[in-house]
Amino acid sequence: MATWNSIPLEITYQVFGWISFVSWSVSFYPQVILNFRRKSVVGLNFDFVLLNLTKHSSYMIYNVVLFFSSAVQKQYFDKYGYGEMIPVAANDVAFSIHAVLLTAITLFQIAIYERGVQKVSKLSIAIVFAVWLSAAVCFFVALPHHSWLWLIGVFNTIQVCMTLIKYIPQAVMNFRRKSTDGFSIGNILLDFFGGCTNYSQMIVQSIDQNSWVNFYGNIGKTLLSLVSIFFDLLFMCQHYVLYPAKKAVISSKLRKDGVEPLLKSSDHPELENL
Repeated sequence: MATWNSIPLEITYQVFGWISFVSWSVSFYPQVILNFRRKSVVGLNFDFVLLNLTKHSSYMIYNVVLFFSSAVQKQYFDKYGYGEMIPVAANDVAFSIHAVLLTAITLFQIAIYERGVQKVSKLSIAIVFAVWLSAAVCFFVALPHHSWLWLIGVFNTIQVCMTLIKYIPQAVMNFRRKSTDGFSIGNILLDFFGGCTNYSQMIVQSIDQNSWVNFYGNIGKTLLSLVSIFFDLLFMCQHYVLYPAKKAVISSKLRKDGVEPLLKSSDHPELENL
């Protein structure tokens, strides 16, 4: 197993990794807090949450197994060379475990809070069912020859696919409603920052090792960052450019400042009969 060539780069790698962990982990809380305060999940797409749980569960399996299993690490080194480093860091493991927990809490909020006419689509349920059925089949395929690296690669592929499609229902919902009300933009801003620092962490490792193996050796982490950044930019565009809540902000400001309207119906009774 390779070691670090530069202590400053190793420190930078750890700093980027844990900044990414904090940003991505904290990004779950604005939505959870918003749901709690409103006692409502209207505006949050349920398909997004369900697909997100499948995504993070798959990513957790990949990270935990590759980080802790010596047998899987040996298979990784046999494939990519013993001069390479494991492409999973401690912050990746911590993040994925935390992500599964917080996504499960959000799903629980959907079950207990006001949700209007919203519901999980049959398509999303079918996708999740097909994914876990395929994963179970792959497990039994890998079992005879102990092809564990291949198996966790399947889970990594699943998380990439889920990352690619999980944002689409929320983006479409925002487009149809012409609003992002009920969907926390704080989540997106933190997710964007986490994606940037996560990608930077991989670059630092590649510079130190003079190798880009960690990018295609852990293609899931690479695509996770890039796809997240792309959709975060889309959501920011929807929130701040396409569908800004101008009227809500103005009326809220007027109430806060105690500004009275210029005309009151009580001052002009003749207007009440119009």
